[in-house]
Amino acid sequence: MPVPGTAGRARGLQSKMMATTAQQVAEDTALQPAKPGAANVFTASPVKIEWHPGLSVYASEAFLKTVGDEYGWLGGLDGAGKLRCILPYTIVKKALFRMVRFRVETIPIGGELELGEEKSFLNSVVEYFRSIGTDMIIPATTNTIFRTYPDGAIAAPYGTYIIDLDQPEETLMGNLNASHRRKVRLAIKSGVQIRTGNEHLETAYHLIRETFRRSKLPCMNLAAFKRMVLGLSENVRIFVAEHQGAVQGCTVIPFSGHTAYYVYGGSIPEPVAGAMNLLHWEAMRYFRGLGSRLYDFVGVRINPEKGSKQEGLLQFKKRFGGRLVQGYMWKYPLHRLKFFSYGLAARLRSGGDIVDAERHKLKDFKPEGS
Repeated sequence: MPVPGTAGRARGLQSKMMATTAQQVAEDTALQPAKPGAANVFTASPVKIEWHPGLSVYASEAFLKTVGDEYGWLGGLDGAGKLRCILPYTIVKKALFRMVRFRVETIPIGGELELGEEKSFLNSVVEYFRSIGTDMIIPATTNTIFRTYPDGAIAAPYGTYIIDLDQPEETLMGNLNASHRRKVRLAIKSGVQIRTGNEHLETAYHLIRETFRRSKLPCMNLAAFKRMVLGLSENVRIFVAEHQGAVQGCTVIPFSGHTAYYVYGGSIPEPVAGAMNLLHWEAMRYFRGLGSRLYDFVGVRINPEKGSKQEGLLQFKKRFGGRLVQGYMWKYPLHRLKFFSYGLAARLRSGGDIVDAERHKLKDFKPEGS
């Protein structure tokens, strides 16, 4: 419906990786802020939550159970036993590995946490997962920007652009970079149409898969994609941009009243001018109409190399007028041998994960506003 309005080489790499990762842990720990005092030491403990649309969709059971073999929520209790925050999690099982993956950052309850308090909570989170026999905490999904990270973690700076949808439409349009406004209008004039509906699921998947392939990135299979989308039920929308009957691009956006997340997107190699700009503009208008407070462009690298594809992505997202939120991605070795083995496999397969790629920036990183 239309939118409203091999062995030797591996052994050598493994030995090198073990030494490198041990050094990374030591270096990254030295870079972390001082530990919190006894007055704000937090304890992580399993809790149940009553999800509502005012929370991130990534905290919902409907989502967590579609992406994890196990899932749950850890609550952060302060020294007085008061629940101060929640952290949803999933545990993913692959071969001999049990890997923890967070799908959204720490959620404060009843007021913001001090950085020292959140760090204390995350330290306790690590100990909880160690106690239940998980092997590692792997980097979170890229919508997840932590304000800090636990002692001993391997961390990297990361960010995202977020748009406040609680503004008049005229203001939102005015916040767009002049080039983006021009491209939106050009796409409208050219007859680009934006449509939404689950009937576009397979079309969107194939566009996303081909876009990932062009960037030499892995992509989930169709069955997993369907499971995620259908599991989110009414809390996800698929948008496609069409021109003269040909699909130009797509977005897949999980949402709640809290935030709409641009988590997946794809396009043909050369879409009609402005089609992707219009796609996001209409999605912003749509979710504003539904009452979502924020539109999250989900992930940008901090200070990407000039002229790189990553810089191009950053500039595309930035020009929609959102604010840059900066923080950290991190991972943690709980069972060191398994952690090294899994990391080795990731490096052989794709050169490593997002933390491996960005951690060299940590030493000189200072989040804006800190």
